[in-house]
Amino acid sequence: MEPLDRSTIWPYQDAEPGEFFYQRYGSPTVAAAEAALGELEGGHALLFPSGAGATTALVLALLEAGQTIAVASDAYYGTIGTLETLGRWGLEHVLFDQTGPPPDGVDLVLVESPSNPLLTLPDLEAAVAQPAPVVVDATASTPVYLKPLELGADYSLHSATKFLGGHHDVLLGAIVCRREHDAERLRALRGRLGIVAAPDPAWLLLRSLKTLHIRMAHHTATATELARRLESHDAVERVRYPGFGGLMSFDVGGGAEAARAVETGVRLIENATSLGGTRTTLETRSRWEPERVPPGLVRLSVGLEDVDELWDDLARVLP
Repeated sequence: MEPLDRSTIWPYQDAEPGEFFYQRYGSPTVAAAEAALGELEGGHALLFPSGAGATTALVLALLEAGQTIAVASDAYYGTIGTLETLGRWGLEHVLFDQTGPPPDGVDLVLVESPSNPLLTLPDLEAAVAQPAPVVVDATASTPVYLKPLELGADYSLHSATKFLGGHHDVLLGAIVCRREHDAERLRALRGRLGIVAAPDPAWLLLRSLKTLHIRMAHHTATATELARRLESHDAVERVRYPGFGGLMSFDVGGGAEAARAVETGVRLIENATSLGGTRTTLETRSRWEPERVPPGLVRLSVGLEDVDELWDDLARVLP
């Protein structure tokens, strides 16, 4: 593994600041993780303390009061909440169906591929055809299954807490820019505002990126089989799975009460929020976003356990 450098300062060289001089503006471990992620994505990566921090920094770097973001209506509810908060400072946002083209006249477009937890896929061709810059939240797909910059997007957004980190021990966000000058603009804002990733989670991300491809392959194989079995179960009304990755959701017949019984009855699977780790987790989502998800929706993040053991745990509690 690369060394972990927790220093906050580095000596000047011949009375001048070197590449690293104060951690708020950059550090060796963070830079190494950014370089590794940038190589995977084919762009210029910057890390932030969380996915929400990355979203906030990008919006503040690109937009001014009075400008408008078009955001997928079924994007992660936390992203929409962040944009609602920024509305106090004059930033507007409109929701749209990402399976079609974005609305005209907006200043930034943000889509999610796939969305969380409804698992829709955006019409990226339509998104990049319009003049506004495009941000693709590729948290659930990762660079293994989607490289938005290669498809014409301007920015790739990640909650690196999820599959990139992969072990439920990293809190990080990432923006990967197609153009170097955009990365420099974002880096300057990051240093000025202090929305800076720390060395320790960056070092853990470096660890995780080394196993990303093999982990995602296992997530996909197991999730694909679980989706097939769930689709044939009488208690399951609908399964949402894009065909890759470890994130899916399904609706349990009987609504919130039946879904709650699944949530509280599992033993091997952990009833917890978040996603993307080596251990499988599930939760009902109506507790967080009741206005837009079915009451019986269960979000399942498939880990690395044996598929038959996971199915036994699910089948035992499905009504």
